[in-house]
Amino acid sequence: MDEHDRLGEFEREYEQVLTELAAPGVAGDRARFLALSRRHKELEGIVRVVRDVRAAAEDLAVAREMLADTSGDERELARDELDLAESRLAALEEELREQLLPKDPNDGRNVIVSIRGAEGGEEANLFAKDLFQMYVRYADTRGWRVEVLDSQASDLGGIDEVTFLVKGDDAWQRLKHEAGPHRVQRVPVTESQGRVHTSSAAVTVLPEADEVEVEIDPNDLKVDVYRSTGPGGQSVNTTDSAVRVTHLPTGVVVAMQDEKSQIQNRAKALRVLRSRLLKLEQDKVAEEQSRQRRDQVKGGGRADKVRTYNFKENRVTDHRVGLTLHKLDRVLAGELDEIVDALVSDERTRQLLAQGRGGAR
Repeated sequence: MDEHDRLGEFEREYEQVLTELAAPGVAGDRARFLALSRRHKELEGIVRVVRDVRAAAEDLAVAREMLADTSGDERELARDELDLAESRLAALEEELREQLLPKDPNDGRNVIVSIRGAEGGEEANLFAKDLFQMYVRYADTRGWRVEVLDSQASDLGGIDEVTFLVKGDDAWQRLKHEAGPHRVQRVPVTESQGRVHTSSAAVTVLPEADEVEVEIDPNDLKVDVYRSTGPGGQSVNTTDSAVRVTHLPTGVVVAMQDEKSQIQNRAKALRVLRSRLLKLEQDKVAEEQSRQRRDQVKGGGRADKVRTYNFKENRVTDHRVGLTLHKLDRVLAGELDEIVDALVSDERTRQLLAQGRGGAR
């Protein structure tokens, strides 16, 4: 199949998906509707650019004819038109190459993020809270919605661990690279000598799974209930509302205690469990994804950092792309786009290089 036929296939599939989405009964089949909706979104961008490329190619052909048929002063104008047409077509062809890169199967999903203090004791927990607030502010700038699923406060006002849901069409695309150990260098509030300490917090990022995608057999679950506790072991309430759910076939454990209702905590725990099981299933299909998932947090140690936040120098460095910004205060205020854009661009560049190597064989 040549390139022209391949692009035509995308257009035909796009029209077929539109027809199926409009068919009676499809909306009632949630799994089918979700699959079609995601494919529609994938194809929509490709088809738009394919049609733009086709129109630009036609414009270029007209510009060439005009140049051939003109002379004198008009020829210079025709040459300018030709240059513009060539430039536009080249830009659209580059955009099409990017559109045709393999799509992440989780694009378009909501995201479940967990942050926990790792190395550094209470200072790590305080930093975990800083990161949580940074992501909440970033979500606000992007127009995403944040729902806290569970939060466990630490003794000095930090966070032992927090799990939250981020809702937004491009949330996965822009947050998936946040996974891993984040390192902080600053003078802790508990440090009386003014010495800079290094601590770390671990960030895990998972795609949210839909109920119809991951079916959980109740017989595969072990559910324990217990009394919620807060910092210092103080009881949050006097009922057994906290829930710990263990998925027996995989050994995955999720605990929730944020809500005062056992039913609400159970529902949130199952929500997180489905997302973890979805990721496990995806990892079985792609071993490379499996390595990435295992490497996300590792031990949460300072040596395995993905990003360093240095308060004394107002500096933040992302070690994966070698980007350093001297505006840590603004990054913590939610201005993450410059870092995220660099990570997204790096991923796209690596995909294009891999595509080039594949085409060369």
